[in-house]
Amino acid sequence: MVGKIRRLVLDTLKPMEPNIIEMANSLSTLSGVSAVNISIAEIDLKVENAKITIEGDDLNYNEVKDIIEDMGGSIHSIDEVVAGKMIIDDAATLQD
Repeated sequence: MVGKIRRLVLDTLKPMEPNIIEMANSLSTLSGVSAVNISIAEIDLKVENAKITIEGDDLNYNEVKDIIEDMGGSIHSIDEVVAGKMIIDDAATLQD
């Protein structure tokens, strides 16, 4: 049995165009996606560093990656993955 991915948080680099509205709309059309949040962390002359958070019932990382790359972006790192029957948030620990 394969678990279902419920949340992906990606550190990406994207060109200025398409804008984040267009990228969010494209990602939101994927099967299994319930919500997309894109926030810009840094802007350079021709590119933006964007944090993309996607939540849903059964996310397909390869489809997400394909859309980002088709729109001229690249994934620097996968910063968070939540998989299983439900979404849990990080619990506070003494190290926090």
